[in-house]
Amino acid sequence: MIGWFEFSAALVVFFLSHAIPVRPPVRPWLVSRLGQRGYLLAYSALSIAILVWLFVAAARAPFVAVIPAEAVLRWVPLVLMPLVSVLAVAGLRATNPLSFGGMGQGAFDPMRPGVLAVSRHPILLAAALWATAHLLVNGDLAHVILFGLMGGFALIGMRLIDRRKRQEMGHAWEAAAARTAVFNPRGLARVAVLDWVLGAGLFALLLLAHETVIGLSPLPV
Repeated sequence: MIGWFEFSAALVVFFLSHAIPVRPPVRPWLVSRLGQRGYLLAYSALSIAILVWLFVAAARAPFVAVIPAEAVLRWVPLVLMPLVSVLAVAGLRATNPLSFGGMGQGAFDPMRPGVLAVSRHPILLAAALWATAHLLVNGDLAHVILFGLMGGFALIGMRLIDRRKRQEMGHAWEAAAARTAVFNPRGLARVAVLDWVLGAGLFALLLLAHETVIGLSPLPV
């Protein structure tokens, strides 16, 4: 029971940490004191720390098998994670007034949306794909709950952010979002070459470090 209690507590803290700091009364207050970049860095550091705790808590929870450990499912992360890596890198490097995570400098050009042509929420899309890939290869109850909720949270977050940005930006949102999408695979052609290169490097790093950090090899053989 202690394992389930810690896992439940970590889940609650994780979702509160992603719900409260982005609320309209809270976010402007934090940005005014930390600055936009400081807010993003602090928010990212907090999120990573809580995420580490959440994974540790899931590993400590009692094992209850839900999804059979089929060998073919181990290929799913190897197929999805390169795309996840590219979306994450491009999303962080982009100037993105339509979502969070973009730390790029300069003004956003609606005529050249870059990775936003794939999704105006590239970080959330990457999170949803990452969660899906890892849910299928971690079929115990705690990890199914963990990755299922995180994937669902990312997808719901796209809609919630769209609604909030529409209210904040008014008619300017339509002009800024005209060449973007919630998810459009054809937009991958507009992702910068540098983002593909950096994404490939990130994927290679994750592949090499996975067994050392997580304790399990990501390779299916």
